[in-house]
Amino acid sequence: MPLLRPLAIALAASLALAGCQPASDAGSPAAAPAETNVQIPYETFTLPNGLRVVVHTDRKAPIVAVNVWYHVGSKDEEPGRTGFAHLFEHLMFQGSENWKGEFFEPFEQVGATDQNGTTNNDRTNYFQNVPTTALDLALWMESDRMGHFAGAISEDLLDEQRGVVQNEKRQGENQPYGRVWDFLAEKSYPEGHPYSWGVIGSMADLNAASIEDVKRWFSAWYGPNNAVLVLAGDIDVETAKAKAEQFFGHIPAGPTMPQPALNVAARTESTRFEMSDRVPQARLYRTWNTPQFGTADAQQLSLLAQVLAGSRSSRLDKRLVFGEQLADSVSAFSWGSQLSGMFMLQVDIKQGVDPARVEAIVNEEMAKLLAEGPTAAEIDQARTVFKAGFIRGVERIGGFGGKADVLAECTVFTGDPGCYRNDLDTLDAATPASVQAAGKTWLAQGDLTLLVTPGDRPALVVDESTAREGYVSPPIPAVDPKFTTVASAVDRSAGPPMPASFPALSFPALQRATLSNGIKLVVAERPGLPVVQMNMLFGGGFAADQGRKLGTSSFAMGMLDEGAGDYDALQFGDRVESLGAQLGSSAGLDDSSAFLSALTENLDASVALYADMLRRPRFAPEDIERVRAQWLASIKQEKARPNALANRLLPPLMYGAGHPYAIPFSGSGTEASIASLTADDLKAYHADFVRPDNATLIVVGDTTIEAITPILEKHFGDWKAPATPVPQPTIAEVALPTAPRVYLVDQPGAIQATILAGQLAPSTTDDGSVEFDIANSVLGGEFSSRLNMNLREDKSWAYGAYSFSSGAKGQRPWIAFAPVQIDKTADALKEMQREITAYADGSTPATAEEVAKIQATEIRSLPGSFETANAVLGQVGGIVRYNRPDNWVEVRRGRIEALDPAGVNAAAKTLDPKALTWVVVGDLSKIEAEVRALNLGEVRIIDADGNPVGDATAAR
Repeated sequence: MPLLRPLAIALAASLALAGCQPASDAGSPAAAPAETNVQIPYETFTLPNGLRVVVHTDRKAPIVAVNVWYHVGSKDEEPGRTGFAHLFEHLMFQGSENWKGEFFEPFEQVGATDQNGTTNNDRTNYFQNVPTTALDLALWMESDRMGHFAGAISEDLLDEQRGVVQNEKRQGENQPYGRVWDFLAEKSYPEGHPYSWGVIGSMADLNAASIEDVKRWFSAWYGPNNAVLVLAGDIDVETAKAKAEQFFGHIPAGPTMPQPALNVAARTESTRFEMSDRVPQARLYRTWNTPQFGTADAQQLSLLAQVLAGSRSSRLDKRLVFGEQLADSVSAFSWGSQLSGMFMLQVDIKQGVDPARVEAIVNEEMAKLLAEGPTAAEIDQARTVFKAGFIRGVERIGGFGGKADVLAECTVFTGDPGCYRNDLDTLDAATPASVQAAGKTWLAQGDLTLLVTPGDRPALVVDESTAREGYVSPPIPAVDPKFTTVASAVDRSAGPPMPASFPALSFPALQRATLSNGIKLVVAERPGLPVVQMNMLFGGGFAADQGRKLGTSSFAMGMLDEGAGDYDALQFGDRVESLGAQLGSSAGLDDSSAFLSALTENLDASVALYADMLRRPRFAPEDIERVRAQWLASIKQEKARPNALANRLLPPLMYGAGHPYAIPFSGSGTEASIASLTADDLKAYHADFVRPDNATLIVVGDTTIEAITPILEKHFGDWKAPATPVPQPTIAEVALPTAPRVYLVDQPGAIQATILAGQLAPSTTDDGSVEFDIANSVLGGEFSSRLNMNLREDKSWAYGAYSFSSGAKGQRPWIAFAPVQIDKTADALKEMQREITAYADGSTPATAEEVAKIQATEIRSLPGSFETANAVLGQVGGIVRYNRPDNWVEVRRGRIEALDPAGVNAAAKTLDPKALTWVVVGDLSKIEAEVRALNLGEVRIIDADGNPVGDATAAR
């Protein structure tokens, strides 16, 4: 699990639940605390076969979230069969007895959004948002794999998905620090504990899986009585009851499988480990085993994590990042799972700093926090962060962390869909004393420390089987006779019911105005959620670094919230959190932007802070030096990650030296350029570009243009533009190469190779941009597109293979990519080159079926694509950035509807296989000779900065 700041995972963190209230079919939730004012009303019922159904009505968009949770995860695996739950999740996307094909295919035809599946220690879930008229399709598909799957399992499908999962495992292990998570699982829990192995499992165990094993696993765990179905959105309980019975009622119940006993496995002794890895800096991990999901202490510990290392003004941030500046970043997070929880602290230690010194400070600050407890102000601020995050999180009905996820999680683990209310109550009632008590109980002993230091990455040892001699699988229990079925009139042989009509698109009307100082204003009203989102766009961006030091735009924008007006950096962060706001600023390729998400009740004060950030950034020397060190560390991290490194190198190779776009598209610049930046450089960029006559402010959310304009005038009205004109970057046209080029980057010991192929395509503003986007989707823009179906589903060489084209006012980059297992590097390059060439030259043109599928996906997904205010904000940003008409969504839809295969194939000719630039990052001792033998083009070896290397030996 990645470590994220609580603002990013506040919804998940706020579901580390306290004791639950009794379940009620009526589902009328108790009143939430007044200051939260957000609830998820629900109703529940249970089918005779044991399937629990939870229904939440939300009519804001004509879509329904369908979320199925099975109460089975890696904790339920037996010796010798680790990774089974996750492997099975993949298998269940391969069709069923009555649907022969990829599970995604019919959903792409109806425009499903937020579709995926995930597995963790405790559960497996499948989810998708579909247009309301496609609900029958979704329920047919989910019920077919629940009740009609065993007969569809074949040796070929098992081998295919086994290979995909093994490449997913390689992809994780090939990343810096990528071997930490399995190590922590093994060392945190005693041998045999259900959490003592990684979810993805052992390679040996995956290889040992047989058809008989798979069918036994399915019959044991995937019955309706071990599942929860949540339907959220444009639906009511009466409709849900009829449809659930229609599609799921006939499925026989499975056995009632025993769940493992609660086992927190709290440790009493400190343990310490070290490992080396090809990483740019040392990283310290410290973990404690803590109480399980459903306990008050789990939520109290989330607050303590926020106080310790969850925000800019946390104890360790102040000491290690701002004060003594021994670390580039710190973070802490607490989560509860079914059997146990974990509290984790992570510190990225600055290069050259003795880790022992950092560890001593961590020990000191932790001891002080447990001895004295947090302050009331710290708890109030942490509480506001979590509650504001919860409010934002439940705007979405589906997907990761949406309302359907919240209700399903509560139901599976507690039996009460509304148990999230208890967590909010615990949050409200928390005091410094209660948080301190939880910390003393769980964090005063038993810590596990892991220090990862730069060095050689140990050769990967193929996982051994976890089988135990003499172990015999227990018999599967008999099915409880209390479960019954109801007859179904659904004719499965007819295939899934495809809708005859689809909901109309409803995109909010855009209202425009101009503030008294010239700032252009665009407002889209979104009543309901008590949040207002703003994004102010300024011309400039990375392209404006031309004639400046690379990274100036991104660094300058990133400094805006590092102290502004009357607030220094720490005070500014405190003020943001106390308002429950989110503020940030960044640069993109052609412009820069500043973002605000404000609770409606604190809108005026939040806009005041937003105005300070834009108008009065401090650019204090001490803050510049601190951020510079962090920035340089982030560049080293980019270079250590294969995908990030390849993406740093490809743009300069495509655009050529001196071009405004010939930069790493992360915007991070180079180590030399960032090291040379001065306060005057940053102030000059701010003066040139962050100004009212270069600004358009987009506002989306719980306000109107009449209500927001006076607030904006109050805080921005006297902001005057300087007399000097706004600089206008010149984006020159670049001639395409006349022959392919191949650049190799050595990464000794890599178990995967990252392959990128790039070419320049016409601007996003080009008349044919929409057609080119559709042409790209046929090749690599969707799960079922050609590249992914070839390298992932057919060959099992990659976890995923796709292509995309980023937006740009000048020529935009088109990139195809695939991380592949190292021994298939040359083969994968050959397949990618063959697919691209055959498509571009018309040998294998887009078929009518492929074009119709992409058209359906693009058009029918529109009603669900703008469910959130952020999605609307992003779409309006594109309208402003590329000077599109306000009805661009409808214009684009019409152009897609009018396309035919001939138009798509004409657009596909934009791709020129002779003009491709290839970048391959991997272990050259294993791949160089075979890549050269392909004769794709001139082969050159470069280092992580793009500099030529004489030969492979020198590169290593």
